[in-house]
Amino acid sequence: MQLSSRLLRFNEPETLKMAKLGRELRAQGIDITDLSLGEPDFDTPQHIKDAAKQAIDDNYSHYTPVAGYADLRQAICDKLRRDNDLTYTPDQIVVSTGAKQSIANAVLSVVDIGDEVIIPTPYWVTYSEIVKLGQGEVRFVNTSLKNGYKITPQELEEAITDRTRLFMFSSPCNPTGAVYTKAELAALAEVFRKYPNVFIMSDEIYEYINFTGKHESIAQFDFLKDRIIIVNGLSKGFAMTGWRLGYIAAHATVAKACDKIQGQFTSGANAVTQRAAITALNASLDSTMAMVKEFERRKKRVLELIHEIPNVLCNEPDGAFYLFPMVNYYFGKKDGDDMIDNADDLCMYLLNKAHVSTVTGKAFGEPNCIRISFANSMENIEKGFTKIREALAKLS
Repeated sequence: MQLSSRLLRFNEPETLKMAKLGRELRAQGIDITDLSLGEPDFDTPQHIKDAAKQAIDDNYSHYTPVAGYADLRQAICDKLRRDNDLTYTPDQIVVSTGAKQSIANAVLSVVDIGDEVIIPTPYWVTYSEIVKLGQGEVRFVNTSLKNGYKITPQELEEAITDRTRLFMFSSPCNPTGAVYTKAELAALAEVFRKYPNVFIMSDEIYEYINFTGKHESIAQFDFLKDRIIIVNGLSKGFAMTGWRLGYIAAHATVAKACDKIQGQFTSGANAVTQRAAITALNASLDSTMAMVKEFERRKKRVLELIHEIPNVLCNEPDGAFYLFPMVNYYFGKKDGDDMIDNADDLCMYLLNKAHVSTVTGKAFGEPNCIRISFANSMENIEKGFTKIREALAKLS
């Protein structure tokens, strides 16, 4: 049976693969401690759930506008003004079935066959694969632990060519937790000023899970704003991963293009989710801030735990809920018949022997690291790190 060659251009996300393997082992009765989670382990706040129930009773059960309900798009504009001091109008907003679809819409709207897309590594796994699916060419720029895994203006300048069409990054970053300061974004913006044909996709899905204070968006620089595509959503900040709602804010021409593409894939996002999203965006952020406070408490503890493991280097995450430790010291070592040649092997070893799920750093463009999530209870975090430490001690 011959399938499309398109399937050969991109890979299955390692994050989903590890979650699947963990579920399979759990189904066999094995106690798996999941430290691969890419979602808050909190339930959606009650006032948001109540809004969804009301939407059902109010018969929001019909097709929605492709770009989203007008009052939801207005609520997003209000949020951007309130939280980010950014001015957008509803015609510049497109609501999608999750931020992943928002990213796909944006890439397919601005990238043509053979266009180059700059992605600083480490990066979220889907960026490169969507570019490949759209037949663009990925140009990775490897950042360093020394620079906090953030691209420098010089590195950006050296990467841009006359074929560069798009730059994709996230702040706070998945998987490193790196957060760009206003000064760092300003320096990058000055580089982009010289290249008016380059779009910038700023993934801000972890905006609220920020341990440094105020979130800074690169869209704040007016001379650059028309080329910025902000991607955001409700999954991380409002514990609404399963509700599937993301959005973009961009120049009206880009938004219209995303609307056109989405109209052929899914049309409008779920009606009930959209009504609940209006409440989430307009209500107090008290529930979100309580969640962030707990993540910060866990961050402090996981940093203590990772430093108890010998020969592991790790940056301190300023946002999101991941550690991204460098574990290459353990490459070339073995435990019986289990040989660890790379981060993939190490993650499978930890899954099968320690019964802890993590994600290989290779998936994020940094093969010397693994990603460990602290979006789990403190009890499970303590248990998971104990098992990791014991398993690594057996390698020699």
